[in-house]
Amino acid sequence: MSEKHATAKAKAEADVQEDDDVKLVEAQADEARVEEEPAISPEEQALAEISELKDKLLRAHAETDNVRKRARRDIEDARKFGVERFATELLGVVDNLERALGTEHDNAKALQEGVQLTLEAWHGLMNKFDIERVDAVGEKLDPHVHEAIAHVPNDAEAGTVIDQHLPGYTLHGRLLRAAMVVVSSGPASEETAEAEQVE
Repeated sequence: MSEKHATAKAKAEADVQEDDDVKLVEAQADEARVEEEPAISPEEQALAEISELKDKLLRAHAETDNVRKRARRDIEDARKFGVERFATELLGVVDNLERALGTEHDNAKALQEGVQLTLEAWHGLMNKFDIERVDAVGEKLDPHVHEAIAHVPNDAEAGTVIDQHLPGYTLHGRLLRAAMVVVSSGPASEETAEAEQVE
């Protein structure tokens, strides 16, 4: 047993010595390689660094250009297809109008019901997309949402909307179209009333 033990110990020592010899040879080879490589001058090192920085700059410019092109393409797509959902919803209203026109011409009641249903569908669509109707009758004239097309004498207080030719509409609070309204200029004065009677 002791002989086997001694043989194993001797073999382990030989393996360790062989590993040390391999490490020594590798270290000497590395030193020889370092000595063989020519020393780089500071000018060459600076030129290599400049070349690397130029390459990085060109890559950054290319990436920036790609981002700009991608953003431009996204904006164009948003312009083209931004109303796609609205247009899809609008198709139902168009279908109702076509059905109303397809009714018998002498059936006025069916036509009226069809137009009423279409109008209700239209108002539902407008609410869905936050398009609000601006009705002005009885309100004070607000130049931000009303456009006065006439001023007429009336018993209502001056500056009050007394008639509306077209309603206004807002989209998310922004005015799409001002309401076209007739505004009271106040009660008619006696002179104006007399002048109107004479004519």
